[in-house]
Amino acid sequence: MALNIVWVGLFGAAFAAALWRWLVGGDAAAFPGLLGAMFDSARSGFELSLGLAGIMTLWLGLMRVGERAGMVASLARLASPVLRRLFPDVPAGHAAQGAMTLNLSANLLGLDNAATPLGLKAMRELQTLNPQPEVASHAQVMFVVLNTAGLTLIPSSVIAIRQSVALKQGLSSFNAADIFLPTLVVTLTSLLAGVLAVAVAQRMAWWRPRFWLTGLALVAGLLAGVAGLASLPAEQASRLTGAVGAFLIVALVMLFLGVGSWRRVPVYEAFIDGAREGFGVAVQIVPYLVAMLVAVGAFRAAGCMDALMAWLGQGVAALGWDTAFLPALPVGLMKVLSGAGARGLMVDVLQTHGVDSFVGRLAAIIQGSTETTFYVLAVYFGSVGIRHTRHALVCALVADAVGLLAAIGVAYALWR
Repeated sequence: MALNIVWVGLFGAAFAAALWRWLVGGDAAAFPGLLGAMFDSARSGFELSLGLAGIMTLWLGLMRVGERAGMVASLARLASPVLRRLFPDVPAGHAAQGAMTLNLSANLLGLDNAATPLGLKAMRELQTLNPQPEVASHAQVMFVVLNTAGLTLIPSSVIAIRQSVALKQGLSSFNAADIFLPTLVVTLTSLLAGVLAVAVAQRMAWWRPRFWLTGLALVAGLLAGVAGLASLPAEQASRLTGAVGAFLIVALVMLFLGVGSWRRVPVYEAFIDGAREGFGVAVQIVPYLVAMLVAVGAFRAAGCMDALMAWLGQGVAALGWDTAFLPALPVGLMKVLSGAGARGLMVDVLQTHGVDSFVGRLAAIIQGSTETTFYVLAVYFGSVGIRHTRHALVCALVADAVGLLAAIGVAYALWR
């Protein structure tokens, strides 16, 4: 129901804005531009799904090998002390635990190409436990919100973009990786906010010490790792994390294949069996992905995002608050709707205000610590045919809002 309201609302706002521009502003190109944006977004959604088909085929094929070799079950047992606190409805040793462990690990390491198919695999495993196939279960809501929180150790792509822009601006000694610690703080804050929102909505015993002890243990381990990375030069830490992350994924693939061969699993046949499933999942999400991208594209093309930013600026100024952060705010608002759109806005901020400026650093932190919430909800729930997402959207938006406010607060604390 929530996504239905949002979807219709995006189209309604876009149509009303385009009609105003045509009748009042005399802009005859308002509706042709809106229609063009809708067609372009539909094509982009289909092309994105085709690209995802190859990745899904690869990873779900490898996952099937891991399942038959018993490696996914082993990973699930290792992660069960944490997962059983967050997912009490998932039986110990269930295949969903292994898939969720791999997905969250890939997200942490910034390996998006691996994280998405593993996440879709986890959703399909969770769907086998769902008594109402068209209604999201407690476990599915928690899992999707964890993904929208976007916890990443080092935002490698953002660092690479900043370095490129810095070179164009003549900043040869610029440290593009100086945002990785602030970004980690913000994503961790967003993650905790999302987990708490879901726990309250699902009436979990979040106030009990054992619920928080697991979270505190994770935070302590994460901070210990960050402290070790912080002792290195930031650029070296970034390269090290990216290299280690890629190595671990490739090593895991080889472990699946090696153990499967040792246990006499027909690994090639198992891979083909899982790959067929991956292609089917990619095809299934096409309508969900196209529907959301078309609505977002129409909202942007009609000028609704620009109008929203203007109103927010007037409100902030009326309250007498510092408005220095406003140029970076569109990045956070757009990231909820479109990752590519937010990336473009971030680059525009870096080029306009300077990569080493306050607003440039803030835009980079926001881009590195937020997730494309509507995309994640559409793809993950669409992959298993769920129509009623319950409180998932609200909890995800709570995490997004807390993350955006945390990014602004951290940027002011460090650079203003």
